[in-house]
Amino acid sequence: MNDKFPYLATENLAIGYRSKGLPKTISDKLNLKLWPGNLVCLLGSNGSGKSTLMRTLAGLQPALAGEIYVKQQSLSDIKPEHLARQLSLVLTERVEVGNLTALETINLGRTPYTGWLGRLDNTDKEKIEQAVYFTDVSALLDKRIHQLSDGERQKVMLARALAQDTDIILLDEPTAHLDLPNRIEMMDLLHTLARKTKKAILLSTHELDLALQTADHLWLLKHDGQLVTGVPEDLVLNGSFESAFSKEGFSFDKTSGTFSIRKAPGFLSLYLEGDENLVLWTKRAVKREGWEISLTPNTQNQIRTIEENGMPVWELLNSQEALKLTSIEALLHHLESKTSI
Repeated sequence: MNDKFPYLATENLAIGYRSKGLPKTISDKLNLKLWPGNLVCLLGSNGSGKSTLMRTLAGLQPALAGEIYVKQQSLSDIKPEHLARQLSLVLTERVEVGNLTALETINLGRTPYTGWLGRLDNTDKEKIEQAVYFTDVSALLDKRIHQLSDGERQKVMLARALAQDTDIILLDEPTAHLDLPNRIEMMDLLHTLARKTKKAILLSTHELDLALQTADHLWLLKHDGQLVTGVPEDLVLNGSFESAFSKEGFSFDKTSGTFSIRKAPGFLSLYLEGDENLVLWTKRAVKREGWEISLTPNTQNQIRTIEENGMPVWELLNSQEALKLTSIEALLHHLESKTSI
């Protein structure tokens, strides 16, 4: 990028906590950079330390060693009132805001600029309107926070962070309480915001597939404390992504960018060819049933997927029978009735 310096950076950072007065290190020697206009996804399994890293970067939890820099200034030297104009944070935990409405909660994002009197000028109102528009919460503004669903509440808290208008936004599991369409919408929104506003956005998430699609960079935090960073596609191709989530019983498929349950070898090996979309979904179905997919043509167990008159068709190609099926369900029933096609 053309930007000369990152909005947030760490130098030999060590994160963790103290137990009975002794430091317990989760990860150390962290040298990270968060650049303007980038969406970075922090990924890791439960207990890997994602929340600890997020809270440390936000200044809510002391680092065990090393330095954190916000716009080249040491975090420890920045007064809280000044930090609030540079960095905003959205946590997974419920933030109690009394009996406030959604709009009143969003207005609190302007507190670093208005003080506790909360007197909003035209600039404040413009920032609030933009935040409401970007998060699509206009229908919620008159509702009390306690009346909102968890997903609605999370979008309002994001709107409050956007109203705060900081160059750095940190979000801890922002999609945790959202349904699938809203998770997709949220991730796309954050990517768009980073691009359009040049904000540096870091979020921790379990949405592995969405992170692969939307993140400019990934930070992969492993259970051993090692943190690997890079462009999503590079981390997939060099095996870092798969190893970060390696666990018995499932595997990462580089061809589809998804994790799949690892089945015991099946009694039937199938070779699929034809329409790319039909092959993809047929492969998912037969692998779920425990059958293997052959990478080389197999004249005994070969299926060609095509479209006839705009409808999908599965042709079984072998010397024993000539059969056409019109659904994956019918194909699965047929396969179940035979040890070979």
